[in-house]
Amino acid sequence: MANNRLNEMEPGEAIAWLGSRAFVIMLAVVLLTAVMSAYSIVAPGYSGVVFNIWTGSLRTVGQGMVLRIPWITRVQSYPTALRTYTMVQRQAEGSSFGDDSIDLPTKEGQHIRQDISVTYNTSEEKAAQVFKSFRGADISEIESTFIRRTIITVAQNAAGQMSLSEIISAKRGELQETIEKNLMGELIKMGFQLDKVNLGASHLPPAIENQMQQKMAAQQQAQQAEYELQKQQTLAKAAVAQAQGEAQSILVRAKAQAEANHLLQSSLTGNLVQYKAIEKWNGILPSVTSGATPFIDLRAKGRE
Repeated sequence: MANNRLNEMEPGEAIAWLGSRAFVIMLAVVLLTAVMSAYSIVAPGYSGVVFNIWTGSLRTVGQGMVLRIPWITRVQSYPTALRTYTMVQRQAEGSSFGDDSIDLPTKEGQHIRQDISVTYNTSEEKAAQVFKSFRGADISEIESTFIRRTIITVAQNAAGQMSLSEIISAKRGELQETIEKNLMGELIKMGFQLDKVNLGASHLPPAIENQMQQKMAAQQQAQQAEYELQKQQTLAKAAVAQAQGEAQSILVRAKAQAEANHLLQSSLTGNLVQYKAIEKWNGILPSVTSGATPFIDLRAKGRE
């Protein structure tokens, strides 16, 4: 129908009609865009900062729908819920793709790769400060620049004061605490709050890892040798103690026997010996004698 009407019009009239139709469509698009731009959504776990381009004023709002003036005010969201930025060696596990672990120098000049994760957030009161510090940049842009560079710098400065063995074992907890303390100071300046720092796996170069394994093997062998030595010394002490006990026992028994023999010898008399012999005699005289009657003293009998 519109085509028929357009065909019936004079050229100038047709152009004017098309122009008016285009203007109406453009106006509708502008009005629709204005309506859609009149509000923004602040997601749960975020705080919104409303910035007025004309006046430069800032105000913070909580989660939910935020009304604004199209083309005059803008809303930027920052996380009030805890957010973790991770830098690890394994692919698809960190905030960036590929090997994203940190290169840490040691006091000896060696280098290792270190996994690390940092949990942080901001508050509704500090969200405007974050907006000012980073000129309204989105949180993902802030993470890929400031937060990332700050984590690397702080971690490398802390690790550079320690030896390799201290970083991976003896003072690992101290290293984590130092990074956490220094990183907290840097984030607070920009309006962020640090929750915690976690040191993950340490990745050693193959040459250093082989050296560490050989050292550990040597230490284990030394510990095993020390254990065997202590075991043999313990067994030897036990054997000596047993021998001393046995010797003491024999000595006690010999002493007791000697005392018993002495007692017995001092108590023996001629009458007692004869009495004991008579006790054991069965009354039968031996068939062969040397001329003497054993055991019986007839002289003593006659005197009675």
